Amino acid sequence: MPSSNQKPQLRETSSAREPAPADPYLLTPGPLTTSLRTKQAMLRDWGSWDLDFNQVTAEIRQRLTAMAQGGDAYDCVPMQGSGTFSVEAALGSFIPRDGKALVLMNGAYGQRAAKTLDYISRDYVTLDKGDYLPPLPGEVDEILTADPHITDVVLVHCETSSGILNPLKDISDVVQRHGKRLIVDAMSSFGAVPLHTTEVPFEVMVSSANKCIEGVPGFGFIIAKKTALEAAKGRSFSLSLDVHDQWVSMNKTGQWRFTPPTHTVVAFYEALLQHEEEGGVSGRLARYSRNRDVLVAGMRKIGFETLLDDEWLSPIITTFMSPADPNFEFKRFYDEIKSHGFIIYPGKLTEVDSFRVGCIGQLDEQVMQGVVEAIHQSLRAMGVTSPKPTIVL
Repeated sequence: MPSSNQKPQLRETSSAREPAPADPYLLTPGPLTTSLRTKQAMLRDWGSWDLDFNQVTAEIRQRLTAMAQGGDAYDCVPMQGSGTFSVEAALGSFIPRDGKALVLMNGAYGQRAAKTLDYISRDYVTLDKGDYLPPLPGEVDEILTADPHITDVVLVHCETSSGILNPLKDISDVVQRHGKRLIVDAMSSFGAVPLHTTEVPFEVMVSSANKCIEGVPGFGFIIAKKTALEAAKGRSFSLSLDVHDQWVSMNKTGQWRFTPPTHTVVAFYEALLQHEEEGGVSGRLARYSRNRDVLVAGMRKIGFETLLDDEWLSPIITTFMSPADPNFEFKRFYDEIKSHGFIIYPGKLTEVDSFRVGCIGQLDEQVMQGVVEAIHQSLRAMGVTSPKPTIVL
């Protein structure tokens, strides 16, 4: 694996933050608006077994492990496919076939983890907090005390169904005290919210290229203890999703076992360089937090209400409750906002109608002010006189 000062050589590209004028801003939790530099990195073709491409892969693995402060105890394993592919690979590779998981759920992605465990025949129990409440450390402590057969705890760090940032550190402390393993779905938080093994000694963490590192879709990655990777041998239910086999093969040959998304990988490397230039995790967190604050303040000034109280608002995506006004219809609302150059996200709640606005990607305060104004103008075009919701939680 190359040292950090032996950077793979990409073609020189110009730097720009703004997307092309024809491109709408993506106010979603990924895919997201990428920089021109990231886009331009995909203009070259790469041989998937070529030494130059292998060096890019090795550098990505090294940098991601360092971002988590994994040191020599952890390693990074990229996996082809969307983030869900990597979550399924992790659950199937790291939870023993005779193990039992506790899945902490407060949205669609915790529910998806439980559904995945059904598919791969792993035993589990759940703590389901509904749409907008966090799992609390005391609740986790009670469940682990009552059920000694639980071996692993699965938690979504930032549940983008609502935009809640779950109390990972406090839950990790409980899990460690009980001697259980922690599997963290940090899909939408890693790279912008600090997650260090020195504070949260997770067994496994999963994230994706097209989130806070600001790459494009095509692969996810798993950062895990090397002892966990070794123990995963022969455990997977799937050839293509076998994390242990991918890890061993990459360490032995430097290559991906099966055809990698070469353009996505190289674009991600370029995005990693820009992440570093911005100040790493702290720099990205600062920008995303400013984006959220400008968005929330502007939307509340119009009259919208956030689903969550301020203490639970993540810097990733914010859920707003839909207006009760009979003239409000989400599809037209979406189309009106898109006509102004912004794409938002529909809601994913079971109890109330809502929509979501992301704060990640190549966005800044000016962009967030623009989307607030676009939303305001869209309400006027629809004849919506009040954004107040029917239900106040």
